[in-house]
Amino acid sequence: MATPDTLRYTRIPLTHGSGAIPAVGFGTLIPDPLVTKQATQTALEVGFRHLDCAERYRNEEAVGDAMQAAFRAGTIQREDVFVTTKLWNTNHRPARVKPAFDDSRRRLQIDYVDCYLIHTPFAFRPGDEQDPRDERGQVIYDSGVTLVETWQALERLVDEGQCKSIGLSDITLEKLREIVAAARIKPAVVQVESHPYLPEWDLLDFCREHGIVLLAFAALGHGLDPKLVNDPVITAIAQRVHKTPAQVALAWAVQRGTAFLTTSTKPRYIQENFEVSSLPEDAMREIREGIKANVRFNAVVGTGVPGFIPRAS
Repeated sequence: MATPDTLRYTRIPLTHGSGAIPAVGFGTLIPDPLVTKQATQTALEVGFRHLDCAERYRNEEAVGDAMQAAFRAGTIQREDVFVTTKLWNTNHRPARVKPAFDDSRRRLQIDYVDCYLIHTPFAFRPGDEQDPRDERGQVIYDSGVTLVETWQALERLVDEGQCKSIGLSDITLEKLREIVAAARIKPAVVQVESHPYLPEWDLLDFCREHGIVLLAFAALGHGLDPKLVNDPVITAIAQRVHKTPAQVALAWAVQRGTAFLTTSTKPRYIQENFEVSSLPEDAMREIREGIKANVRFNAVVGTGVPGFIPRAS
């Protein structure tokens, strides 16, 4: 087990890609670009070395600006930062994949992407409108492409060398099985909502079996009710180990072998979320056995419509 002062620096080697993913990651789903840049700069300053981005967040340029500022200052180099970004639902058709990938790279101002994820397994009508709806306000899906075809287009990105690894996001175990069975290049990373209220043990077991890293988003429950950080099991452990409830939940994520993402715009919380340290084994057992709640905060897995991103105007 990692010692308390090294847990936050845990890196998980990618079986199906090059490099290793830092287990402690910073999510960039922040609506305001200026705030995104400031928060990303703070995250890099406190020690985060994994940035999770997406075309759909509409702020890749701001993340790129923050990275470039750090590179220019000489505090970190490009190879120190693991950059994940995502293909949006409207770009699932194979002909649209490489242009979308290149656009993300250009906005992020980087030559290569460490990990490129299919944002959701749902294809939307192709086009520039990120949230296509019909006259009844229903999502317009695209039945003209399969997830396997989109995956094969991502495999070609890896072949070309500017994409180091590929993966999936917001996916069920059933859909993941389909891709793993059909893939020439297996998924390196699967990003899903996961926290002590949604531990996803079956999915994690499958990922372990196939050398896939489970990357947990909403690792603190996204601050929604019921609040994970107010759970009596978590708060009792936090008091006992002299850590915050958030640090307990995040340490649990790393110690069970997953990577996690947190997002904050407040420097104090950004630093706190990085400064995780190991929990005793009895605490890990208490979280697994003592928390009975089962809560999914984001319905994206069933629709492809992100629960945490406002509708595009």
